[in-house]
Amino acid sequence: MDRFPFPDDLIEAQREWHAAYRALAAPRPRHVTEMRRRLLLMSVRIEWHPFWSTPAGWSPAARVELRRLTAGGRQAEAA
Repeated sequence: MDRFPFPDDLIEAQREWHAAYRALAAPRPRHVTEMRRRLLLMSVRIEWHPFWSTPAGWSPAARVELRRLTAGGRQAEAA
């Protein structure tokens, strides 16, 4: 059972944020302005999502868990 009941749209926004960030981190990325705008848009959607106003979302651990959940195995590569 999940400790935090994240809504699907919040999970998808965080996954898109990770994808945009990885695309910008690639050597010599193309369409940099578009990717930066996408990253900014996803950041705003995540930051102002209504979930953070619920009791489950008040915990700073919820934000950490969302990033961990959506990182796509990046944590395992770093270890």
